[in-house]
Amino acid sequence: MSKKVRVGLVGVGGIANGKHMPSLSKLDNVEMVAFCDIIEERAVKGAKEYGTPDAKVFTDYRDLIALEDLDVVHVLTPNDAHAPITVAALEAGKHVMCEKPMAINSEQAQLMLDAAERTGKKLTIGYQGRFRAECQYLKQLCDEGDLGEVYFAKALAVRRRGVPTWGIFLDEERQGGGPLIDIGTHALDLTLWLTNNYKPVSVMGVTYRKLADNENAANPFGPWDPKEFTTEDSAFGFVQFDNGMTIILESSWALNTLQVGESQTILCGTKAGADMLDGLRINGEKLGKLYTTKPVMRGQGVAFYDAAHEDAGALEAKAWIDSIVNDTEPLVKPHQAFVVTQILEAIYESAKTGKPVYFDN
Repeated sequence: MSKKVRVGLVGVGGIANGKHMPSLSKLDNVEMVAFCDIIEERAVKGAKEYGTPDAKVFTDYRDLIALEDLDVVHVLTPNDAHAPITVAALEAGKHVMCEKPMAINSEQAQLMLDAAERTGKKLTIGYQGRFRAECQYLKQLCDEGDLGEVYFAKALAVRRRGVPTWGIFLDEERQGGGPLIDIGTHALDLTLWLTNNYKPVSVMGVTYRKLADNENAANPFGPWDPKEFTTEDSAFGFVQFDNGMTIILESSWALNTLQVGESQTILCGTKAGADMLDGLRINGEKLGKLYTTKPVMRGQGVAFYDAAHEDAGALEAKAWIDSIVNDTEPLVKPHQAFVVTQILEAIYESAKTGKPVYFDN
């Protein structure tokens, strides 16, 4: 590998501009040397703003991954393209960061797992929520047993109104679903990781499309076209695991509720509980009294602290590049992301059939 890690990006749209390119640009040991997008102007703009002086621009990802002096590929495309591009990049000898969700279904996710194992190249998925300060702290509490046995949890990704009206988010065929696969995936990944629980045994799910036909609806991203809104507008799952734990997953882009929040979890254990409904809160019982505490996170109460230097996307990028340079495992392991995809797929299947989905473990 060259002195600097050479990165190519496939997909130079919203998530590339909002997270990946700004985060990678903060790392002294990274060069962004290739940019690919089916809309050439996006790739040109990305190369001009973040690329090396000789950065290459492509409209076909196969040309990008064929570059011999490329170390890493970031796959930042619509969901249906995640698997084929990731597999091709791994086969071409590149390490791959693929945005969430891992794939549009578990069959395609399995192809990604197989390719990573076959090639020996690193593969990770963009679940940056794990890098938030409160999540890192809560993970330590869980690992050290402070909560005891966590037997019930909620994974929350609920927007009152927050329907993404750009790109192809509303296209079920391209994305594989709506809020469940878009933002519910973050909350589920976080909950599974905190509890280190990756053996589901059964799933029940329901999806709704109740508000999507409202024309000129109030929405921070602007009104949507009901004809283009082919996904669910909310989805809910009930997941049971082999150790007896239960997770309820709630997700919505549009739901008439005031209890909202994204990438949040509620954990209920035998010794204590935790939630993220008002910052991180720990609750329990001590000396015959109930207590609730709010741990102070990084930078809270420090006047000179610049939180911008600790955003989750930047921490994710640094940890990912460090895993390549030091040849260690990335924090988000592909087999973990695979289970997330399995559960999301099972919720959709259960919603369509009205029957539970069972897993063989």
